[in-house]
Amino acid sequence: MIAAVSALGMTAVLGGCGGVGSGEVTLKLVAADYGDSGANSSQKYWDDLVEEYEEAHPDVKVDVSVRSWTDVDREVREMVAAGDAPDLAQIGAYADYAAKGELYQADELLSIPTQADFVAQLADAGKVSRTQYGMPFAASTRLLFYNKKLFTEAGLTPPTTWSELAADAAALKEEDVKYPYALPLGPEEAQAEAMQWLLSGGDSYTSEVGTYGIDSPQNIKTFTWLKDELVDKGLTGPVAPGKLNRAAAFAAFARGEVGMLNGHPSLMKIAAARGVDVGMVPMPGEESSTRSAMGVADWMMAFKKNGHRSEVGDFLDFVYDEKNVLAFSREYDLLPVTSSASRTMSTAARDKDLVPFLEELPTAQLYPVGKTSWAQVSAHIKQRIGTALATNGDPATVLTGLQKQANSEENAE
Repeated sequence: MIAAVSALGMTAVLGGCGGVGSGEVTLKLVAADYGDSGANSSQKYWDDLVEEYEEAHPDVKVDVSVRSWTDVDREVREMVAAGDAPDLAQIGAYADYAAKGELYQADELLSIPTQADFVAQLADAGKVSRTQYGMPFAASTRLLFYNKKLFTEAGLTPPTTWSELAADAAALKEEDVKYPYALPLGPEEAQAEAMQWLLSGGDSYTSEVGTYGIDSPQNIKTFTWLKDELVDKGLTGPVAPGKLNRAAAFAAFARGEVGMLNGHPSLMKIAAARGVDVGMVPMPGEESSTRSAMGVADWMMAFKKNGHRSEVGDFLDFVYDEKNVLAFSREYDLLPVTSSASRTMSTAARDKDLVPFLEELPTAQLYPVGKTSWAQVSAHIKQRIGTALATNGDPATVLTGLQKQANSEENAE
């Protein structure tokens, strides 16, 4: 972790951006909604933050529009295409815009301490051609969740290997657990579940040199094991993995119908609200616990079109102040994207439930978001990878098909 001094208000001295200009400026920010109801919509977080910022900066107004995750990436893409780009967007992907020269570089906006405070691997994931354009805004990692009550009733201990996971799932099935292991490979977020399994098998979507390797021998072996040892043996529940979405799997876990599944921090709150006693362990690997968890980050980016570089930079220094990063992370059970907030969370008693996820972050592997082809490749994975585990599915054929599509998208860049 990089030690950094809070630099709120020091953009003019250290950021190379100049002070906030004279005359009133309105910044437009489109942001994703992390809430699960109107009561905890992200709009409230942004309204409170903007009110505080505007009190200290009377010449700057910030107009925040919060959109659902279902629509926000598409709506920002449509705004940019129509020549109406917002000043800031907090969404899921930045690389396409960076590759087209539409974004400010992070070092054109942020003070030096603010930029240096980002968790290192998150900052690296925000780079295209070694230049950072995507500023991490929220992060999470994945752990294997299990229902302690169901495990106790079946006399089980949490698994550390694939074979133990399969044995536990078989025992849970004998106890009439509806979903011994919930395997959501439906189109909502199949790319996440698939990547966690690829990592547990020792590989991922890309090779060490950054090229796509979706159909690597190890990945084919991983999905073949899933089909042979879990799906075909009826250990993944009544809904075919390719039809099961993450939200449905999480809801089933909260109803006490799931023995095990991969989950992120917000599932703790969902399950606790329904009285489910949750256990969490690192994802099992083929022969031992997985060395690399999957990490996910969402991104803040700033578009050049409207100018306002100094105002945007000053506002972002405020957004990334430690107290604001912590407030957002705690509200939505997410991990801080800055080292200073991470250090605070790691020792604060109120954040103890998030510490296991925080401990996974330094070695977590993220989607290849710096590849401009990733958005389309991810879309293909969401739609097709679940078919590898269908009754007549063939993992090698499906993964090879996805690899060909990935190569085509890469070559089209």
